[in-house]
Amino acid sequence: MTATDSSSLPERKRGSGVKMVYDLLRDEILDLKLAPGSPIDEVQLAERFKMSRTPIREALVRLAGEGLIETLPNRSTMVSNIDFLNLHTFFDAMVLMYRVTTRLAAQNHRPEDLAIIRGFHEDYAAALTGRDSLTMIATNAAFHAAIAEAGRNPYFTGLFRRLLDEGRRILQLYYQSYEEQFPQRFVDEHAAIIAAIEARDIEEADRLGKAHAEAIVAQVQKLFSRNDRLDIAL
Repeated sequence: MTATDSSSLPERKRGSGVKMVYDLLRDEILDLKLAPGSPIDEVQLAERFKMSRTPIREALVRLAGEGLIETLPNRSTMVSNIDFLNLHTFFDAMVLMYRVTTRLAAQNHRPEDLAIIRGFHEDYAAALTGRDSLTMIATNAAFHAAIAEAGRNPYFTGLFRRLLDEGRRILQLYYQSYEEQFPQRFVDEHAAIIAAIEARDIEEADRLGKAHAEAIVAQVQKLFSRNDRLDIAL
C-alpha cells in the first residue's frame, strides 16, 4: 500500500461513518422514531455509534442543512418541529408537483419506465394489505419519484424527491389517522394514474395527480381540525 493509499483510508472510513449516522438519524427523524422537539446529544450519539464526535457532528450538519434538526440559542440541538402553521405552503408545492410530474410522465415516458412504476405500485399494494405504514410511505415515495423520473425533467424530480422526503413525518400522522384500516382507494388511484400515463393521456394524468394529492391534503387538514371542543353546561 502506498503512502497515498494509507492516508486516504481514514478519510474513507470517516466518510462512511458520517453517511451511516446521517442515514440512520434521518430515517429515525422522518419515521417519527425521534419525535419533533427531541434533544440531540453528540456525546450520547458518539457512544451509541462507537465513534468520535467529528463524524457525528458532520452528520448533524447535513441534517441541519435539510432542516431536520436545529440548534437553539443555548447551543443545544433538537429535532426540528413540524411547521404546522405554514403547512399550506408545503401542500401547495406538493399538489403542483404531483400534477406536473404525472403530466410529464404521460408525455415523455418510455416502456421501461412503466415496468419500474408498476413494480413500486405492487410493493405499495402489498404493504397496504399488510397494514405496514412505514413501508407504505417508502413505496409511495418511490412510486411517485419513479413517475417523476419518467417525466425526464431532473429539476422537477429533485424538487419532488425533497418534498416527498419532507412529507414523510406528515404522512406518518396521515396514515395513523386511519387507525391501520387503510382504504383500497389508495391502490386504485395509483392504478388509474398508471393507466393514464400508459395511454399518454396528459390531461387525465394531470386531473388524477391533482385529485390524488388533494385527497391527501384534505385528510391531513381534517386530522388537524379539532371537532372535540369542550362542551360544559353552565
